[in-house]
Amino acid sequence: MKIHGLGGRPQGQKAPPSRYPVKLVIRTSLLLNMNLTALFALLPGRKLHRTCALALALASLTLSVFAQQTPQLQLPRTKLNAGMHVLDVQLAQTNEQRQIGLMWRKEMPQHEGMLFVFEQPATQCFWMRNTLIPLSAAFVADDGTIVNIADMKPQSDDSHCSEKPVRYVLEMNVGWFAKRQLKAGYKLSGAAFTR
Repeated sequence: MKIHGLGGRPQGQKAPPSRYPVKLVIRTSLLLNMNLTALFALLPGRKLHRTCALALALASLTLSVFAQQTPQLQLPRTKLNAGMHVLDVQLAQTNEQRQIGLMWRKEMPQHEGMLFVFEQPATQCFWMRNTLIPLSAAFVADDGTIVNIADMKPQSDDSHCSEKPVRYVLEMNVGWFAKRQLKAGYKLSGAAFTR
């Protein structure tokens, strides 16, 4: 297979020795977390031979696959209260954190969840792509009042939306709200809702 633009040469012609050893290029890419385009931009007028380019491409692919399949476990946490129930929830506050959410989790303790915090109220819609556990999502108003709750099946692209604009979405294990008879109109409390 010929890779255009990466120094392809006629069959039988020996590759010139590289000024950039494979290990150096891979380490540079890993350390600087660069994609191929950015790396090539740093080497104007120079051609990387196939082995180096393929090794770099494989390293980048491996890293992106690994990063995509790793659950977020180190996000900041806060406590929320639902009557006598105290919840330990992770805060997904950036676009990247919200996009990954609870993907790749294989389990979650019953008293834990994730609170998605958005900059401003809007109709929020969630799906379950790459999410391995069933969840219930409570769409929550600024003051902590639950607007509506949706039960969501794992690995589904079905969309579940808030019935009106909200800034918060609280994801818990499926059935958590129903088991505690918490419905639309119930008011959650916690520091997140006192901004």
